[in-house]
Amino acid sequence: MYSLLLSDWDFQYLVPIALGWYRDKALLNNDRQIAISERLVHSALSSLSGGEFLSELSTQIAGLKLRNPTMLPSGFLGVSGETLRRVVESGAGAVVTKSASLKPREGNPGPTIVEVPCGLLNAIGLASPGISMMKNEISEAKKSGAPVIASVFGFSVTDYTSSTRIAESLGADAVELNVSCPHVSGLAEIGQDPKIAAKVTRSVKRAVDIPVLVKLSPNVESIVKIGLSVETAGADAVTAINTLRGMSIDIHVRLPVLSARIGGLPGQAIKPVAVRCVYELAEKLKIPIIGVGGIAGWEDAVEFFLAGASAVQIGTAILQGDLGVFSEVTEGLSMYVKENGFTHVSELVSLAHSRSS
Repeated sequence: MYSLLLSDWDFQYLVPIALGWYRDKALLNNDRQIAISERLVHSALSSLSGGEFLSELSTQIAGLKLRNPTMLPSGFLGVSGETLRRVVESGAGAVVTKSASLKPREGNPGPTIVEVPCGLLNAIGLASPGISMMKNEISEAKKSGAPVIASVFGFSVTDYTSSTRIAESLGADAVELNVSCPHVSGLAEIGQDPKIAAKVTRSVKRAVDIPVLVKLSPNVESIVKIGLSVETAGADAVTAINTLRGMSIDIHVRLPVLSARIGGLPGQAIKPVAVRCVYELAEKLKIPIIGVGGIAGWEDAVEFFLAGASAVQIGTAILQGDLGVFSEVTEGLSMYVKENGFTHVSELVSLAHSRSS
């Protein structure tokens, strides 16, 4: 059995060409047979590509072509190429690798994760084998046919520039600059300073030819100010938001549970904050926004689009359920688009702004 990877071109042109050939050959002599055959061809392509292709959801963002506007965020299941391929096969339109540094990094000692009533507080500390060791993961993930975005982090402009060059050489389709991890000293500060964030972004844009995304922090005075600074520096898109700073204290030993004391809180508890950040960014930025933070169903995704996101990332919902969340979200989005008289999901972007003005 052969594995066939299909591109957007295949989906847009292969089916019409095939059906046209059948018509020309008079093998299909009525509308019903044509409709049945079209459905069969679509089903065959879907099984080969890892999910149903829905034209109303096909998305282009920052130069990347996605079959649908859902992505796996960095830090979730992104440590192996096989897992990333499985995520795409489950319905994701793109995947982001786990954040990688220029040199190997051990991360924080345990405990690094604690369950709290509103989710999971974590302080892994960005453990990384080093970006150079990501070759197999990226090449394997690329077999899925979906865009593979390499998440990179560092502690200096040189770190980011060198890491992104390596990521590009390994075949990454784009890079996402993690300048906003809330529990790693020296990194969070980069994403909190507009000038430093812009300097890093500008340097990376000069170093690589692939799209550059910047993941923004909500733990700042003004996320819009940071967003505008990286946009001016050449960022192709921004991802909003990273996790919120949080802490859990053990009342029996009277000490913070996490070894790093402060961790990052993801999940549905932060969704209102994430939606607000996307909304505020959309009012000022011209580049696309990728929304992330608490998306557990298609209704959440719709809310992010209405706020101004052009795509969404889904992470914690996988841990609370399974990879089926991607197909559930895309099917729900498709239904919402059609039932509300739209022709494409992009028509939803920033609609909440026009109604609130």
